[in-house]
Amino acid sequence: MSEHFKHIYAQRAADYDAMVSREDYQGNLLPALEEVARLDGATVVEMGAGSGRLTRLIAHRAASVLALDLSWAMLHEAQRTLPPSVGLSVGDNLALPVASEVANITIAGWSFGHATGWNPTGWALDIAQMVTEMERVTKPGGTLIILETLGTGSAEPAPPNTALAAYYIWLESILGFTRQVVQTDYQFESVEEADKLTRFFFGDDLADRIRAERLTILPEYTGLWSKVK
Repeated sequence: MSEHFKHIYAQRAADYDAMVSREDYQGNLLPALEEVARLDGATVVEMGAGSGRLTRLIAHRAASVLALDLSWAMLHEAQRTLPPSVGLSVGDNLALPVASEVANITIAGWSFGHATGWNPTGWALDIAQMVTEMERVTKPGGTLIILETLGTGSAEPAPPNTALAAYYIWLESILGFTRQVVQTDYQFESVEEADKLTRFFFGDDLADRIRAERLTILPEYTGLWSKVK
């Protein structure tokens, strides 16, 4: 990941959580997850859990959730809003501190795609290892789920850059994942809040557009890739 995101995940976990808590205001993501995997009573391992936005969706449905992330600051932020039944642990996607074949569902939200930025020439090897770890900790017949962005502020779903486009094609054509598209728009209380909560993460161009167009609803598309082990 770039230094920009490293700084945010280490130093601005609360700001990040405030931003992502505004996403998916229509509640489309949970039904989409339930289309590909049974959450009720499931044992879930979550990779790259961050501040817990995905964890919050599934924690009250699953029998147990172990949420892992490289950033303790993000996990500390997640702990504020998660039930005590959720396990939290620092963990690297490349080598999970988890036993084999323990999960009915292993899920990675908006995490693997960072490899395309911090390792532009070797991302496929890194993500292949991450998927290998997903498969290792998932029970036979369990489901692997990967979530990534398909565009913020876009009129139609599309990869935000060529590196992510190549990664998404690779997931489907080489690793055999199936994709569906979920609309997960942000809703902010005001234009001023939208500016404040997006500028530090997405940059000036998008935040300036939000101000110019007076946007309080910001389009977002999420790709959901799934595969049964």
